[in-house]
Amino acid sequence: MVQDSPPDLRPASLEEIEASLSHGLRYDGRRKVHTADEMMARITAERLVAYLQSCGYVILRRAGSPAPSTSTHRHPHTDAG
Repeated sequence: MVQDSPPDLRPASLEEIEASLSHGLRYDGRRKVHTADEMMARITAERLVAYLQSCGYVILRRAGSPAPSTSTHRHPHTDAG
């Protein structure tokens, strides 16, 4: 059975999509990728979002999902082990 959209999903904003794409172009997990600088990643992400929007794509996001982080600091809820 296919459901239109589970109740915990919502449409992602353009800013969220741009931030996620830009992060994905600049980082591999937490490690910075040195093949793409920040300006190029931002421009590429903006152009991709504009293109997807013009094609009618709708990208969903789980409610309450955190935005990608580029911080090198340990998350306060992570076990220091």
